[in-house]
Amino acid sequence: MLKQNEPKKVLCIHDLSGAGRCSLAVILPVLSVMGVQPIALPTVVLSTHTGGFGTPARLDGCAYGQAALDHYRELGMEFDCIYTGYLGGEEQVALAEKAFAFWPAARKVVDPVMGDNGKAYSTVTPALIDRMRNLCRQADLILPNATEASLLLEQPDPAEVLDDAGAQALADALTRLAPNAVVTGLPLGKYIGCAGGGKDRFVIKKLHIDRSFPGTGDLYGAVLIGSLIQGNALSAAADNAAEFVSLAIQNTPAGQDPRYGVWFEPLLPRLCPLRDF
Repeated sequence: MLKQNEPKKVLCIHDLSGAGRCSLAVILPVLSVMGVQPIALPTVVLSTHTGGFGTPARLDGCAYGQAALDHYRELGMEFDCIYTGYLGGEEQVALAEKAFAFWPAARKVVDPVMGDNGKAYSTVTPALIDRMRNLCRQADLILPNATEASLLLEQPDPAEVLDDAGAQALADALTRLAPNAVVTGLPLGKYIGCAGGGKDRFVIKKLHIDRSFPGTGDLYGAVLIGSLIQGNALSAAADNAAEFVSLAIQNTPAGQDPRYGVWFEPLLPRLCPLRDF
């Protein structure tokens, strides 16, 4: 039972990369500063993320994750939201499925991390795509990028520039899997856009982004979820997330090695909710 003034809890089932601003290294501080208590469950621990640092050292977290979920349930811990990200295989998808079964009342958000820039990641198999598709069917909200949306829908990646109607149609098609969907990284002319499908459908403002960084999808998802928990509608939460990611990119010096991600930390005070102490 949630005690008065106790922060709402989000179970974050993601990877943890030692170097590079992505996954749990981004999600934990963002949710914390937004007044939410994140509970981290690493699916895999990596020395670096996989975007340009070579082959990272890797520690699989499946056995730990299973034991951690059992421990949280024994403690009587409750979660307001379960947020899943990188799942490196079918055994790790099983972690998310187990969490969904243990806490059926929690809001379930799935970021189906499987590919980008028109290609599935090398470790993504047809069996894993099917398993991820089934996980999305158990979710309340899914957050694929354009490539992942195509993998889930078994259709060609939208490499060509989309208009607003095309972006909206892609998001709406995903509601065959989950009640609500936000598709990120949509090519909209000179801009990158995000489209939402479901009850609170929308095409949010286009963003002029001239640089690419790893981890911005995790940053986007964390701000969006924090905004939802603060009581915002999905369209407003997605707009807040897009604006913050855009500001973080602008805040990152031009000479910064892009492998280390965006400099979001100085902007965290912008996310703090107003409270009376």
